[in-house]
Amino acid sequence: MSIRIKRKMDLKQFEDPATITAIYKNYKDKRKNEHRPHLGGSQIGNECSRALWYQFRHAWTPLFEGRLLRLFETGDREEDRIVSNLRAVGVKVWERDPETGKQVRFEACGGHFALSLDGVGEGFKESSKPHTLEFKTMNDKNFKATKNMGVEKSKPIYWAQCQIGMILSGLDRCYFFAVNKNTDEMYGERIKLNKKEAQGLLDKADKIVFSSLPPDKIADDPSDWRCKFCPYFAICHGCKVPEVSCRTCAHVTPEQDGTWSCALGKPAVTCDDHLFIPQIMPKDLEMTDAGDDWVEYEDLDSGEIFRNNGNSREIFEGRMRDGNA
Repeated sequence: MSIRIKRKMDLKQFEDPATITAIYKNYKDKRKNEHRPHLGGSQIGNECSRALWYQFRHAWTPLFEGRLLRLFETGDREEDRIVSNLRAVGVKVWERDPETGKQVRFEACGGHFALSLDGVGEGFKESSKPHTLEFKTMNDKNFKATKNMGVEKSKPIYWAQCQIGMILSGLDRCYFFAVNKNTDEMYGERIKLNKKEAQGLLDKADKIVFSSLPPDKIADDPSDWRCKFCPYFAICHGCKVPEVSCRTCAHVTPEQDGTWSCALGKPAVTCDDHLFIPQIMPKDLEMTDAGDDWVEYEDLDSGEIFRNNGNSREIFEGRMRDGNA
């Protein structure tokens, strides 16, 4: 009879080598976890207006691993390659604003809503008229779906981004390019401006930007597939308290000229008078009373009563780190 001896598996063999770990860490260290100051046109196609409102209000700072940040960089480098490909076949491309040296940028809602184009092209084989340009890299599954169904059906968020780019730039065609990250195959599609849909997206942005309260949830059921992978899930459906910032404060208002105003006359930095907008607080905190500069809550789990009156960071610090559904 043979006896099999079980040996403890050495898990270190599955860890990233130290040099790879250092590379990923370098990407994280270089990245500034800063919020975008405006609502981005690249995301306006998201069907959940509440998630977009959270994003615009800086409710939470998404954290990305070094590997993912490197992947983002790969996508940025692919844009330069596509521009080079287009110029090689005679297409004129303007990928930078000559005045700023940066991507061509268009704004709406006083500047609270903005979109930067990947470029403008002219002289395509299909048409000589100018087009806005949008470049994307995709995995094999998404690439095949886009190729088979078209951008509007397979990637409605990208299609909405193209619509915003056209209506803000005054052009009526967009040339959408996708590159398969697995095979390097390219896909191109000319997208026509849909004025009604594009204007609807601008109206949506305006409503989100100037709303003092978060829009309705896209689903009340936290198990809904549209919510499960949302970066704001724990705030919307769980017990996590949003970040302390001017934009989550009840005293602050976005103005039509693109600025923000504070009812207390404070500068645009987080101060000691921060008062959370009550409607963005988690489900287990119920507002029981309020004044001009304070709000009282009851913790429905513990029965504890406490008051938010400029001490947001002090009393909610633990809940900003934790808080699952």
